[in-house]
Amino acid sequence: MSAAQPVRQNMTVRTARWSARRPRYTVVVVAAVLLLGVGLTACTGAPAEAPATSGTAQASSAAPEPSATPAPDPVLLPDGSASENLVYFNFLAAAVTKANPNADGRAYIDALVAGGFDRTAMEVSFDRTQADLAADSIQFSVRFNGECLIGQIGPASDGFHSVVAPILSTGLCLVGSTRQIDW
Repeated sequence: MSAAQPVRQNMTVRTARWSARRPRYTVVVVAAVLLLGVGLTACTGAPAEAPATSGTAQASSAAPEPSATPAPDPVLLPDGSASENLVYFNFLAAAVTKANPNADGRAYIDALVAGGFDRTAMEVSFDRTQADLAADSIQFSVRFNGECLIGQIGPASDGFHSVVAPILSTGLCLVGSTRQIDW
């Protein structure tokens, strides 16, 4: 046996081992390439919604749409339903919270009045408990076109929440005793 023979046998054994591993190696490489491709595709972003097309063809030289403009602030819809005015109610409450995260019930009532809601149709819970502790949450409401817009904020409520609810049989929106709105 010559010195070259063991080297060739050794190479043959290595080649055989490589050939046995090649299918697994190929699968791993192909999977990695596919994952990389999917990852890069996800990063490119796709439009959230396909643009609506009309029945007429558009010229390819049409000017592109202007960049997104901010939506106008919501407004009070006096003839609208409570549900239609919930966005405006939330907008006013959010402005109070942004200006003062620890605002009291009066601040919310004042903002709703300034926003055009009827003060005489409002209710607000107490800011302090009977033991003179800060209330866990404050509720405020407006009777509006046969329904109630109700907001709640405070540490126990985990942020601001609102809802449109039916007027109670008492003719009010909030259950329990409320503050007199006499300011």
